[in-house]
Amino acid sequence: MAVLDPLASYSFGVEISGVTIAQFKEVTGLGITVGVIENRANQAGGQPVLQKLPGSVHYDDIHLSRGKVADPAFWSWIKTVQEGQIDQARKDGSIVLFDLAHGEVSRFNFFGGWPSRVEVGKLAAGADQVLLESVVIAIERLEVK
Repeated sequence: MAVLDPLASYSFGVEISGVTIAQFKEVTGLGITVGVIENRANQAGGQPVLQKLPGSVHYDDIHLSRGKVADPAFWSWIKTVQEGQIDQARKDGSIVLFDLAHGEVSRFNFFGGWPSRVEVGKLAAGADQVLLESVVIAIERLEVK
């Protein structure tokens, strides 16, 4: 059996509506939670039993962070939500993981995503750092390939 090396967390890409969006610093929120339904009952003879069943599925919001650029794409995207054009705002996308040779090894595909928050980071006179921009994407479904 071959030993599989873990993936490096720095080698990833972001695609939204089939377009690669460059220079992201961080991605978080790639998670799925399945609720638990507890069913307490008694077996024949009065023996209590606890049965656990899967409940509703919840997909975490995806958080993206990058250095602020002159492109207002995220602000234009959330504006469509503000204007009530949610069908136009919904987009599919992927977070793509690469190996050390930059070959694709895994993909987190999200569906029905729309921005629930866009934010510019802290402005500070005299700070020697990149100005950050972040977006939170609410999603309807996530699958891993």
